[in-house]
Amino acid sequence: MVQTLAAGELQRDLQRELTYDGLRAAEAKGNKGGRRPVLAGDTVTDVRAAYLEGQSIAALGREYSASRGAIRTAVANLLPEHVAAAEPVPAPELPVTLDMPGKVADVLRTTELEPAQQAALDQGATVRRGQDYTLRVTAVLAVHHQLLARCQPLDGAQGVPAVPAQRKARREYENGVSALTG
Repeated sequence: MVQTLAAGELQRDLQRELTYDGLRAAEAKGNKGGRRPVLAGDTVTDVRAAYLEGQSIAALGREYSASRGAIRTAVANLLPEHVAAAEPVPAPELPVTLDMPGKVADVLRTTELEPAQQAALDQGATVRRGQDYTLRVTAVLAVHHQLLARCQPLDGAQGVPAVPAQRKARREYENGVSALTG
């Protein structure tokens, strides 16, 4: 039974591979996939010119024996409702709140940080967790990435052994940052 299932899977993979090879070969010869346009070449130029002169889409469809949809496709960027898309403006980066283990916060407080990173740590809210604490930090994701990079020595540096609890705390913070990134 397993051999039968494996043979079927092998056959599907082979068929898929041959299909993609055929598509790539057709593309290399200059063939495009998909349905051929009803209006092509000089006809499109004539239709566009007639539309700009004021002929209606329905009249152009009757004249060129094409549907109104085909005519609309030919003159799509000339239609009044077609607005050229402006360059996309990146959305402002919003601050996110992450819980930073206290062991990570303690190490970061002893290192020299940039003003944005220091401000994020200073404004963080302390939440008691049994014998330890968590620092609830609100900052943009870039600052969280910078803070994560600053606490990299917790994994163990040259000649400095890693403390398992600190390494685990850094991993927890990294997982939180990664969850927001991916």
